[in-house]
Amino acid sequence: MTRKPVLWLVAIAAFFAATASEAADKVRFGTNWVAEAEHGGFYQALADGTYAKYGLDVEIVPGGPQVNNRILLSAGKLDFYISANFLQAFAAVEQNVPTVVVAAIMQRDPIAILAHPNTGIDKFDDLKKVKLLLGADAMVTSFRWLKSEHGFRDEQARPYTFNPQPFFADKNLALQGYATSEPFVIEKAGGFTPKIFLLADYGFDGYATTLETRRKLLHDNPDLVARFVEASIEGWYNYLYGDNKAANDLIKKQNPEMTDELLAFSLAKMKQYGIVDSGDALVLGIGAMQEARIERFYDKMVKAGVVKAGLDWRRSFDALFVNRKHGLDLYQLK
Repeated sequence: MTRKPVLWLVAIAAFFAATASEAADKVRFGTNWVAEAEHGGFYQALADGTYAKYGLDVEIVPGGPQVNNRILLSAGKLDFYISANFLQAFAAVEQNVPTVVVAAIMQRDPIAILAHPNTGIDKFDDLKKVKLLLGADAMVTSFRWLKSEHGFRDEQARPYTFNPQPFFADKNLALQGYATSEPFVIEKAGGFTPKIFLLADYGFDGYATTLETRRKLLHDNPDLVARFVEASIEGWYNYLYGDNKAANDLIKKQNPEMTDELLAFSLAKMKQYGIVDSGDALVLGIGAMQEARIERFYDKMVKAGVVKAGLDWRRSFDALFVNRKHGLDLYQLK
């Protein structure tokens, strides 16, 4: 994109100069999974009126195992979408899908490998001794990187159907999961605290929970995109460090299987591992994206055979509305 920041500033100023009686802009926002703490900042912005303050009437459309909200974004049925990480954005460039990342909510990808305690798996390299339960997506993404970067082997991989029972039964198995949720399930169902190896600590350092929109919307209505991004950033600060009860109540309403205990666990892990508020976000604000880091992640994924070489990876994102220190005044020290 070649727009100058001043255009965005003028658009924002014009919006806030509008009369209070002007109708709010309707926004349909799709998530990549059922409602959970990992989406908490968006629910916070909805529940506490932040989106409304920015002139937005937001509907959050949850994802799930039978829902593909990313396709709905491309088809114009949604205005924004949460994607897992930049791999989907690189794929969009390759396939000429007209979407673009406008913010990266998570500075550190929460994907991890979980192992049994007291089995000699004390450091990351020890994971090469065990079999790994991996989902279909991990087989062709993070596991390829594990082989390329760390020397893991094909014979270690086993299919994971997201039923942890085989893991409970065999101490020589490790499994993929999110550091913010799967350890909770293991502690409750398995009766032990697993060893957690966050892949971000070992070089899988792409941004995660990337916020995407359509290129046409970004071009035609940049002030709406700017408002949604900034309101979402404020929502995340308030969810992490403010009163998030209303947001959690809304999450539980959309996902009746969610519990207060799991929500609290996930929030604590996000803070512990600096999933949202670390790295660039500490200086530039939540949502920050840096070109050099995206390029580095792209190069690693090319080396691992996850994405094709020669892509115009810069087309995968537009950082116009982030890196502005927005919301840092809401930040509270841990």
